[in-house]
Amino acid sequence: MKAAARELHRKSLASMRSAMTSFNSPHDDGRATAVLLHLQHAFEMMLKAVLVQGGKNVFDKDTGRSIGFDKAVALSQQLPGVKVTEPEAGTLRAIDALRDDEQHWYTEVPEGLLYLHARAAVTLFDDLLYRGFKQRLADHLPVRVLPISTEIPQDFQSLVDSEYAEIAKLLKPGRRRRDTARARIRALLAMEAHTGADAKVSNSDVNRVEKGVKAGKSRSELLPNLSSVGADITGEGLTVQVRFSKTEGMPVRYASDNEEAAAIQKVDLQAKYHWSPSTLAKKLKIDTTRAKLLREHLGIDSNADDSHEFKFNRTKHRGFSDNALKKMREALVQVDMDALVESHSKVKRRKPRPPCTQPGCVLVPKGSEAAS
Repeated sequence: MKAAARELHRKSLASMRSAMTSFNSPHDDGRATAVLLHLQHAFEMMLKAVLVQGGKNVFDKDTGRSIGFDKAVALSQQLPGVKVTEPEAGTLRAIDALRDDEQHWYTEVPEGLLYLHARAAVTLFDDLLYRGFKQRLADHLPVRVLPISTEIPQDFQSLVDSEYAEIAKLLKPGRRRRDTARARIRALLAMEAHTGADAKVSNSDVNRVEKGVKAGKSRSELLPNLSSVGADITGEGLTVQVRFSKTEGMPVRYASDNEEAAAIQKVDLQAKYHWSPSTLAKKLKIDTTRAKLLREHLGIDSNADDSHEFKFNRTKHRGFSDNALKKMREALVQVDMDALVESHSKVKRRKPRPPCTQPGCVLVPKGSEAAS
């Protein structure tokens, strides 16, 4: 094992043991925080260990600092012999998103969902350890470890539905539990990271979900992405394993605002088309002008699955979906943006002058003495 990989491997195992110790702690105060912090660090160190062992550079060439968690996940998906799958990447992103909110603000993860993610983390960590170093997690744990749980693992969708119902109760008039409800909403939003790398928890999303819950909207309307997440639970007792997976989800079709029909599930359009033109450009790391040209080149604005125009009284604004972001990100690898900008500029220069229709109007050639 390479020297740097050995040190990262050691730090990774130390954090995983700390996460397991924290999870089995009889003290609740700060327990979830410790579990999430240690799990995220364990995975970041393990991913970098397998990358270093595989001969990959884990330092940013511009800053000279080691790469972040998201970049490590992306590189590990391309590493021969390891190749983290998309569902596995979703598990890693969800743990990181939960940790991020817990570290920089606060969230409240219900015990069932914390257990499911912690157990999935142990399963995935063991898989990565074997793929990268042909070792098993059990080889690095003392024989005295006794995993205990007072609840059996539950289905992910059932846990999410139960949590959503609890949030609705907390937001009922007179309960005065709004802060607790919002903390639990943040946890559900963090779990949308299972479905994509761009799922982030924002205060505007928390506000949107809170408003929708109070209005009586269903979970599938406000958090449609979670409907495609499943958890495969195998074994029992000491051998239980949890692996998150992508499912087809519930049959959903997006209906227009004035469409009414039984058997059609209308999903919150603001949840689907949540990228504005400026945030879309920022995410792609290009300016808004180039982003607009790329959208035009790909026909994004005219595709109903990519774009939607919102109307609020006399104000209009266009929102874009994760599908639009994905298309544009993939296109940036293939499209020569400088050539696209130049092509657009030539079209503008060739644009014909408007016809002279006013009485007494005489068109004067551009550059002539009369024109000046």
